[in-house]
Amino acid sequence: MHLWTKLKAAAIALALAVGVLGAQVAAAHHGWGWTSDEEFVLTGKIVAVRLGNPHGELSVEADGQRWIVEVGQPWRNKRAGLDDDLLSIGRELTAHGHRSSNPEQRLMKAERIVIEGKSYNLYPDRAS
Repeated sequence: MHLWTKLKAAAIALALAVGVLGAQVAAAHHGWGWTSDEEFVLTGKIVAVRLGNPHGELSVEADGQRWIVEVGQPWRNKRAGLDDDLLSIGRELTAHGHRSSNPEQRLMKAERIVIEGKSYNLYPDRAS
C-alpha cells in the first residue's frame, strides 16, 4: 500500500506539472505576450489559409518571404466584417499589428486588416 500511495502522489505531481507548463506555453503564444511592442505593417498576397479556433492563420508572401499572420477567432473576424471569401488565397492585404518579439520568426498578430482599400478592425479596443 505504501508504494501505491507514493506512485499515486508522483502521478498527481506529474499531472499538475504538465498542466502548469501547458498553461504557460499557451499563455506565451496566445494573447499579446509573445509580440513586440512596436507597430508592424505587412503587405502581401495570401498563399495559404487556416481559419478556425483558437485563431485563424494566413500564410502571406511578402517581398519574397513567407509570413504567418494571425487573424481573429471566427467570431472576431465576423464581427470585424471579414468573411472567409475576403481571407482567400490570392487576395492582397495589408496587415497592421505586432510581429513576434523573436526577430527570427516571420510571425505577426494582426489588429487590423486592409483589403481593397477597406479596413477591418479585429481589435477595436486597441490602437492600430
